[in-house]
Order: sequence, then C-alpha cells, then structure tokens
Amino acid sequence: MNDLLALTIAAHGGLPRWEQFDNISARLLVGGVTWPMKGHPGVMDDLHVTVDLKKEWASHSPFIQTDWHTVFEPGRVAIEDANGTVVEELANPRASFKGHTVETPWTRLQLAYFAGYAMWTYFNAPFNFIQPGYEVSELELWEENGETWRRLRVQFPENVATHGAVQVFYIDKTGLIRRHDYDVDVLGGASAVHYTDDYVDVNGIKIATKRRVYVRKEDNTPLLPEPLLVSVDLKEIELR
Repeated sequence: MNDLLALTIAAHGGLPRWEQFDNISARLLVGGVTWPMKGHPGVMDDLHVTVDLKKEWASHSPFIQTDWHTVFEPGRVAIEDANGTVVEELANPRASFKGHTVETPWTRLQLAYFAGYAMWTYFNAPFNFIQPGYEVSELELWEENGETWRRLRVQFPENVATHGAVQVFYIDKTGLIRRHDYDVDVLGGASAVHYTDDYVDVNGIKIATKRRVYVRKEDNTPLLPEPLLVSVDLKEIELR
C-alpha cells in the first residue's frame, strides 16, 4: 500500500475497525448556491442520509415530500415513497447530464443522483482506495495557511460514480484529510476545492462534520469567500 494512503487510513480509524461496519447515517444541514442555481432551493436544507460501506448505494430522506426518499446506485436512481413504491426512476443517470454546464437546471432525479454519489464518495474515503481498480500516487507537497500538506492523487475506477475520474486529497501531518479537489463532470467539469474540518470520533472512526466547497482557480487556490458552492454540517452520525 502507498505509505501516504496507509497513514491516512490509520488516522481515520484503521481498516480493521472500518470493516466492522456496513453503513453510516447522519443528519445533514446543507447550504450553498448550488441548490437554488440548479432549481431546487430548500430541498437539501435538512435531511438524513444513509450510505452503504460495502457497495455503492445511498439514500436521502425526506426528499421533496416528507414521505419520499431517494435510492442511488451507479446505474440507477429513484425516488420512492414510504412503502417502497417507485415515484419515478432513471436508468443510466450519468448520461442524462451530457452537455450540461454549471447553469443547466437539474431534474429532481439528477439532484438525487448527485447527492447520492457525493455523500458516498465523502463517507467512504479513504478506506475504499485500497479496493481493486483504484490507482493512488503521491504528488508534491502543498503549503496553505501556514500548513504543509501531503497530497494523494486518486484515480477512481470507471464503474464508480463520483465527481470525476481523478481527485486529489490533501493530508495533514496527523494523516487526516483536510482538503479534497475534483472537477465535477456533471457540472460541465467545474473545478472545486472542498475543505473538511471539525473531525469527531464515531465508534473509532474519524469523520469530518464540517464541509465547505468553493471554486478552485487555475493556480489551484480557492476563490474565497464567495461563492460558497456547498456547505454541509453533519450531526447525529451513526455507524452500524
């Protein structure tokens, strides 16, 4: 295993501990300009998410209506009611974003797809990087706000739904992920810098409870303080 990846996995709780759990759930308090820009103001403000830790699957609730929830998988996204009846669904959802730009409105199924793969990506990192198909390497050091961070470049497998094929994780001296860079394919390749802070220990696993996403400029620095693309604060976190 890459030595930086080994350090990062150990700092977040270690693989043996992680493998004891099947899923993670949390309450999300979400903000940022992305949601109204995409035509869905208020939908993501306060909801719960459950993410599978063994396969790529996620669900948000309540979604649009109090008795609806989403079901996300890489090849399918759906909205279901409390009885599990499908309200609407979309196969091969990634293809529906073809030709999209940052300003292109989303359908509610596209919103569900983005939210599902995003939270699955965030919760499973860095533990999934040891799985077959992931390629990791270390980039040169990065200095920011008086800190020096090591950088882990991760190429995701083609069968994993996520922001983009290549993502970069910035690791502090303790091994925790402090920043996460990616280009968002479903937003026309828009470049983002995603900061992770306020870590808590949940059953031996370190989880960031504060996430803030900004525009990433061509020189790899963030455009601050506005626009704040996405904010996520996590509460009521459970690992099972």
